[in-house]
Amino acid sequence: MTPFGAKLREMRRKRGITLKEMATTLQVSSAYLSALEHGRRGRPTWFMVHRIITFFNVIWDEAEELQRLAEVSDPRITVDTAGLEPEATELANLLSTKIGGLSKESLLHLIHQLRVVAARDGI
Repeated sequence: MTPFGAKLREMRRKRGITLKEMATTLQVSSAYLSALEHGRRGRPTWFMVHRIITFFNVIWDEAEELQRLAEVSDPRITVDTAGLEPEATELANLLSTKIGGLSKESLLHLIHQLRVVAARDGI
């Protein structure tokens, strides 16, 4: 499941909306929405994100959060480390082989650490 898919499912369930009801209103198939929630579809388009924002009638922070989550919700990532330091290639490979075995707590810790380091390095 992607971060966007998890948020979409949470919002839908909190409001008591079925997948079929939402799909009908958005004029997409239930299968598409299910795949989007479960991370079997790529990142949603900007247009689809805005249709979902309108569907849920959210504004400001919640709308921005949905947009941000959509940006980081591509379930099939390719990391190109050509031309980077050897450690970048090692890190990418290590992450690709170990990510499936990490706990949610460990994943959250690594995300936090990477954000701290990125901010420190000005990226």
